[in-house]
Amino acid sequence: MHVLMVAAENDALPGAKVGGVADVVRDAPKALAEQGITVDVVIPDYGIHDLNRTHIGDVTVAFNAHPHVLTLFKVEQSQSKVTQIVVSHPLLSNSGSVYCNDAPGRPFATDATKFALFNAAVCEALLQGVLKRPTALHLHDWHSACVAVLLKFEPRYQTLNNLNIAYTVHNIALQGIRPFKYDDSSLEAWFPSLSYDGQQLCDPRYPHCFNPMRSAINLANKVHLVSPTYSQEVLKPSNYEHGFFGGEGLEQDLKNAADNGKLVGILNGCEYPNSTDKKVSLDDLYSQAQNTLFNWMAKTPQLESGYYIAHQRLQQFMASPVKGPLVTSVGRLTEQKVLLLCQSIESSLAIDKVCKIVNEFNGRIIILGSGDEALEEVFTKAMARNTNLLFLKGYGQGVGDLMYQLGDLFLMPSSFEPCGISQMLAMRAGQPCLVHSVGGLKDTVKHNENGFSFNAGTLSKQADSLLKCLHETLTLHKEQPKQWQKIKANAKGARFSWTQVATDYISYLYQ
Repeated sequence: MHVLMVAAENDALPGAKVGGVADVVRDAPKALAEQGITVDVVIPDYGIHDLNRTHIGDVTVAFNAHPHVLTLFKVEQSQSKVTQIVVSHPLLSNSGSVYCNDAPGRPFATDATKFALFNAAVCEALLQGVLKRPTALHLHDWHSACVAVLLKFEPRYQTLNNLNIAYTVHNIALQGIRPFKYDDSSLEAWFPSLSYDGQQLCDPRYPHCFNPMRSAINLANKVHLVSPTYSQEVLKPSNYEHGFFGGEGLEQDLKNAADNGKLVGILNGCEYPNSTDKKVSLDDLYSQAQNTLFNWMAKTPQLESGYYIAHQRLQQFMASPVKGPLVTSVGRLTEQKVLLLCQSIESSLAIDKVCKIVNEFNGRIIILGSGDEALEEVFTKAMARNTNLLFLKGYGQGVGDLMYQLGDLFLMPSSFEPCGISQMLAMRAGQPCLVHSVGGLKDTVKHNENGFSFNAGTLSKQADSLLKCLHETLTLHKEQPKQWQKIKANAKGARFSWTQVATDYISYLYQ
């Protein structure tokens, strides 16, 4: 069996990672290769310079009513049975980053055009034999959805029409919606001669718009959600007032897929290295955090208040040993991740209440992450108010790894979580997690067995439930050390292997 994966991100290559999809596209091919499957992985070339590459072919595609020549390179690497490929063109690398931020009112415009061209090149490379025809074509998120659209509706690719397509939804909140026409970044601008079925491709909320994610869901042979629980949650409409995030407008299409036996929920995996972590201490974490802070500070001539407060707080932490538990959190600062912590409770925010509870147990909180600027400001101000909170605005691999190893309790109260990787990394290091029992968090963290979880009906009740669960958890940590050690051991012993994921891919997505 031969599989071709098409994605926007791939952490097997430098500079091609933004989120968790990059980890999946890095790890899943290796697991498939171990089961005898050959895998090609293709992503855009974002102007990555540090690649040992070999030219494998050029393709010419008609795009935006002009011919464009794109070049495909094979990237040399050691993994047998896995071939890494990048597609090069000035339009794919002109920003120097994976994703672009467009002006308000034109969401996804730059990226949608970029990925549409990339998708056209993949289809043409398959037709020309530059890419080997696969047994299964595995598309990831909206960035690769136009591959399915072109294979279905472009007569030029009729000989590829019967390819078995598996489509993975990693983040249903981002669907890549663009107009059908009357815009430089629209389906008819990219492919003016394409005859398509608008009923299959339109957005259910904005019928004049093309929805790449909905298109791929409707056109693929199999639709994959990245956890069993999340595959059921998305069949229901979102209800924001009640704190429920479901199908985000695509619930009917996903329900149709489920009714037709196309929908599959398979949890992502986690790698478990054989090497034992070397002994580290809080001093190592503080030192690493300080070095990372200095690097962030040096990037701009003026010192940001968030970095200044963080540095002062870090000095306070270093000057006095922590007497209670260390609560940690690592992840992107988005509404998905921290909406509950921003809920107003009795004239203060939930994050302040969290700090107060942790302080009752003489504990500290360290949060590592960046993202939405407004949320960054919320957490910077929360740090200024709470002397036991350190907010590190950014991401540093070394700091994150030490936080996983040294934390006593990992906090992950996501409002929705398709799968989640942070909780797996914390558990792998033996740090129990306190999570909102949704999506992949529900599938990995079992209350009072290998971690702690909460749930409730509305946003305010969810925030209350979070605080109650936190207090009960820290009480258990203080008063029942034997029970805590058992939960800690269960967290460390939990396994979510890529081997099983690969087996399920072969059985349920590729057959």
